[in-house]
Amino acid sequence: MASKPAILQMVQRAATVEGLTVLDLNYPDHLAGIAPTDLAARIRDQGLQISGLAMRYHGIPEMRLGAFTNPDPAVRRRALDLTRHGVDAASACGAPMLTLWLGQDGFDYAFQLDYARAWDMEIAGIRAIAAHNPDILISIEYKPNEPRSWSLLPNAAAVLLAIKQVDMPNLGVTLDMAHVLYADEQPAFAAAMVARHSRLLGIHLNDGYAKRDDGLMVGAVHTVQTIELLRQIKRDGYAGALYFDTFPDLTGLDPVKECETNIRTVRRMIEVVDRLDAHNGFNDAIERQDAVASQSMLQEAMLGG
Repeated sequence: MASKPAILQMVQRAATVEGLTVLDLNYPDHLAGIAPTDLAARIRDQGLQISGLAMRYHGIPEMRLGAFTNPDPAVRRRALDLTRHGVDAASACGAPMLTLWLGQDGFDYAFQLDYARAWDMEIAGIRAIAAHNPDILISIEYKPNEPRSWSLLPNAAAVLLAIKQVDMPNLGVTLDMAHVLYADEQPAFAAAMVARHSRLLGIHLNDGYAKRDDGLMVGAVHTVQTIELLRQIKRDGYAGALYFDTFPDLTGLDPVKECETNIRTVRRMIEVVDRLDAHNGFNDAIERQDAVASQSMLQEAMLGG
């Protein structure tokens, strides 16, 4: 089996992707053995920027029962300390944001968890991280399950409730298309609710069959929903990165070609959004909730005719 390439090798290959401008890095995985400032300089030397760091806990055996909600206080402290280091690394890299995906904070069995106590620990942990450096944005990425059978933060409603309870100004939400789909949510509706009750800090574009985190190429299954999501975030003023959280390595796809395909797909989708917004009757059809008219205009914008 071929060994996984080192981070600098991955950066060099990413720099060959036509149209790619920014990278997201996993912490601590991608910063092992290299100083954040040095890695950031190498990335800039390749003509790229860092849009943010994303925390990863699931590879740490003692955190299998949770990070911020682990029953062992020492493990909880280690998780918080590790996350604070992630915030510091983001700052050192010149990255504006740290993404929290707390998939290990959850449960697998009935009668395994004191739900109210676990929720309080989750809220306290998020608040502590947000307070560590108010200049770094903290974005919460939700997912219904995996690695735990049930996540404490499984959907947009739960995350927005947590953000309201934490009540820190540097908090927001990252929407992952595949996660939203198998949370049984309509992506554009989730984005609209995030924009209304918090702020959208990150978008992970991918696709899937809404049963698990497939990590397929953008628009491979839910083309229309992706276009609607792109239109919604445009209307809400989203100005952040469009990040491709896809898994080309699972089936041996060329990651450079796969990423370039995603970029071309999104550009075409944005052109569709622009054509819809330029159509005199499109907004009127939505105001009337006239699905026949809006679908007709959508298909014309997508397929011509």
